[in-house]
Amino acid sequence: MAKYELKLPKMGESVAEASVTTWLKEVGDTIEADDIVLEIATDKVDTEVPCEIEGVLREKLFEVGELVKVGQTIAIIDTDGVAEETSPEMEIAVTEAKESAVAIEEQIEQVVATNQISTPVTNASGRFYSPLVRNIANEEGLSDTELDSIQGTGVGERVTKNDILEFISLRKSDVGGITKTLAVDKSPLKVVETNEGHTLQKIATNKVTSPVNVVSGQDEVIEMSRMGKIISQHMTKSLETSAHVQSFIEADVTNVWKWRAKVKDEFMAREGEKMTFTPIFMEVIAQALKEFPMMNIAVDGDKIVKKKNINIGMAAALPDGNLIVPVIKNADQLNMVGMAKTVNDLANRARKNQLNPDDIQGGTYTVTNIGSFGTVMGTPIINQPQVGILALGAIRKVPAVIETPDGDFIGIRQRMFLSHSYDHRVVNGALGGQFVQRVKQLLEDWDVDRLV
Repeated sequence: MAKYELKLPKMGESVAEASVTTWLKEVGDTIEADDIVLEIATDKVDTEVPCEIEGVLREKLFEVGELVKVGQTIAIIDTDGVAEETSPEMEIAVTEAKESAVAIEEQIEQVVATNQISTPVTNASGRFYSPLVRNIANEEGLSDTELDSIQGTGVGERVTKNDILEFISLRKSDVGGITKTLAVDKSPLKVVETNEGHTLQKIATNKVTSPVNVVSGQDEVIEMSRMGKIISQHMTKSLETSAHVQSFIEADVTNVWKWRAKVKDEFMAREGEKMTFTPIFMEVIAQALKEFPMMNIAVDGDKIVKKKNINIGMAAALPDGNLIVPVIKNADQLNMVGMAKTVNDLANRARKNQLNPDDIQGGTYTVTNIGSFGTVMGTPIINQPQVGILALGAIRKVPAVIETPDGDFIGIRQRMFLSHSYDHRVVNGALGGQFVQRVKQLLEDWDVDRLV
């Protein structure tokens, strides 16, 4: 029987894995060339995985919700079989799987019967525990207080079998023949030679354990969305990877404000597109990246990858509260009309969940407009493997000192804060500060008589 391995295709240099969201074909189904076999999702976009050949789906190697690495085999396709055929090997495998499932069920029933606990249990705090977890706790003599101290990894942070077994294994550790009860922070132990013999000491670690969150009957437990989980992992990984440093600078954008007010109606009538502030900022940032190419880099282990193209990611909030970052490719080569149309197109398709995988790949620097929610400044997290991200604060009408040849005056100006986060492993304070200072200068020197 000829077999074809359906693999997770490469979806861009920054995409290393995806999660399975839906299987559109089941084992035994006939597949035509270019049929969609399953749907997957990254932290940025949902997409489909087609099959290039004809055949029959013989095996699904991942279940819905599981993560798949790029290049991993997702499914096995029989290229010369038909849906009705079943090989002896498959029949044996199915039989063995059924027997294994029956055996597991019998073991569970035996454990429950032996310990005379057949229904889920809650303790005095109102926290839920399954019969199996409660049985193990009884056998090991765990108190309710100890149970409550265990961080659960199940749905709603419930304690699973693996959670309680891990706690027990750490609770009683035998080092050099000495048994000690460990704290639940799971810090490792070391044996120290003293005059009195061997002594156990904690080794300080940087690992921070989450405090126990006890769920009462009045609390509502909401499952994180698939995209929310992936974004959470991506942001945490970024903080663990890059040494984040921030620089803040205030820019006078009065000229930008006046210019947009002057041209927006004409632009809408002529181009059928809105002229927002975003394309103006993107043009300025692209110019600054061109002047400071060492901000347009990526880190690959102990190497620096200097990017040829300037591709600016544009963070966009979705209606469900999640975030997506479509990319403006070759931003430095676009004129204002092209920039405005690209920005509007990506933003509209992002809100409608119509972005393609290519739309969110290849970014070399990211911009996030936190000012759209009234935020003045922030400390954005770097979008890996990039080394910088710029947050645009809200534009505010404020009194400011105006310097003129005739002296200083107080006037009403449109001002905003620029918050620049950068990776201190490869970007020092001078470069990070000079870059955001150049963005400020370009905005303040905006030509109010410029044509569009």
